[in-house]
Amino acid sequence: MARKASKTGPVKTSPVKTKAGAALTHIGASGEARMVDVSDKPATERLAVAEGRVIMTRATLDLIVSGNAKKGDVLGTARIAGIMAAKRTSELIPLCHPLALSKVTVDIEPDARLPGCVVRASVKVTGPTGVEMEALTAVSVACLTIYDMIKAVERGVRIEGIQLIEKLGGKSGHYRA
Repeated sequence: MARKASKTGPVKTSPVKTKAGAALTHIGASGEARMVDVSDKPATERLAVAEGRVIMTRATLDLIVSGNAKKGDVLGTARIAGIMAAKRTSELIPLCHPLALSKVTVDIEPDARLPGCVVRASVKVTGPTGVEMEALTAVSVACLTIYDMIKAVERGVRIEGIQLIEKLGGKSGHYRA
């Protein structure tokens, strides 16, 4: 149970719950942030897929696709940045476990209809905890890298729609957006 301080000392309160009634796992008994103990969980194969979009003008997208951006290969650089970010998620998100990832892919597709780029990351591990944060971090950093590489041409670029698309494995089972 979480506790709140009062004038007469600690008061017991109910655990922090989500709308679905599940307890928030990163909140300790006293209401403090904590890393979840996964030592008793079995190692299973887990997969997470996340996606986001970078919205820009058609002229900026054409510059990226033609390979004529001043900073070089925008999509290749963003892909590598996303992979590196997935591997370093526990250094960026304070309560994430360091994981030995078995697979990280970052795919970036130019989309003239947006106009912009759709960034999708897939992360896989065999372990006691999922890789949703690694997939979301990969997408976020890849999108930020695209922005960084084209900001001199267009500062009004928008990053949007970053979300978990699919999660497989673990106790909670399969999730699909």
